Amino acid sequence: TEAIGLYNLGQSCCLNSLLQVFFMNIHFTGILRRITVPLSPVQKRNDVPYQMLLLLEKMQCGKCKAVDPIDLACCLSKHRVQLFVQHDAAQLFLTLWNLLKKQMKKPELVEELSDLYTICIQEHLACQKCSFEIKNNSTMLTLPLPVLDSNSHRLKTLEDCLQYFFRPEELTGQNMCFCQQCGRKTPFLQSMKLVHLPQTLTLHLKRFCFERSSHTHKLGHFLPFSQDLDFNAVLTEDQCQADDKEKSTWQYELFAVVAHSGSTSCGHYCAYIRSLTECKWYCFNDSQVCQVSWDDVKCTYGRSNLYWRETAYLLIYMKKHPH
Repeated sequence: TEAIGLYNLGQSCCLNSLLQVFFMNIHFTGILRRITVPLSPVQKRNDVPYQMLLLLEKMQCGKCKAVDPIDLACCLSKHRVQLFVQHDAAQLFLTLWNLLKKQMKKPELVEELSDLYTICIQEHLACQKCSFEIKNNSTMLTLPLPVLDSNSHRLKTLEDCLQYFFRPEELTGQNMCFCQQCGRKTPFLQSMKLVHLPQTLTLHLKRFCFERSSHTHKLGHFLPFSQDLDFNAVLTEDQCQADDKEKSTWQYELFAVVAHSGSTSCGHYCAYIRSLTECKWYCFNDSQVCQVSWDDVKCTYGRSNLYWRETAYLLIYMKKHPH
């Protein structure tokens, strides 16, 4: 009935933050509770969904303020998830989700897990010389949103980042594509169109910038995001490929923020999560858990002159009115 922390096993703050985001999502735990329990002790030790379920029950049944996720961490290490190293939250989220999906035995649960998190995008290529078009649908676990434009100018709001991600781009010069109808390379217009949004939507703010020297630095500038997000108000008709029934569910409310503090080489993660049962915000910082205000969450907007401050890295939104 109360928020429980997770002890840091040694650079496991990223894992701890993501686990708390999973466990505080009642839609996810509803799936996790219906998994098939492995038969043998060896299978149980190696099964990620089962170990996650054991940890969830340990957190809910225990009387401690925090529990240690050592059994799950050992299980993950057998699936090539390194321990005692710094992880990138977006990459680790994808790894955990793929392991869950791969090891869930019931097809209906795999489908539910996919429906809960998967975004569908249509990639659209159109020749600028004739009517030739290529359309491909693809799925994504997160929307990787740039925080800088192509001229390295800062994008000012989350809505700007979304609009920039879905902007059309002209492919000219060396980037021209071969047109089957024209029989030669021609300029193309490349665009992404939104087809479907899931119940739990994860937005990845690309705060880590890779330079040609292979050095990575963090973009800590101010980037506000709101508690409410309506994709119908953010994207244009040309940026959507969905019917009215689908679009009617595109109103979201912020559920969690996975924040990063420090530098790329020496950093720390924590999670701000809104309890779906109490409608209160909590900060999960490894073994420390405390109730916070929306003003505390807004402190993760970022500030250019304070790189060590907490900066939002993953934003997790939930549908207000699902089908």
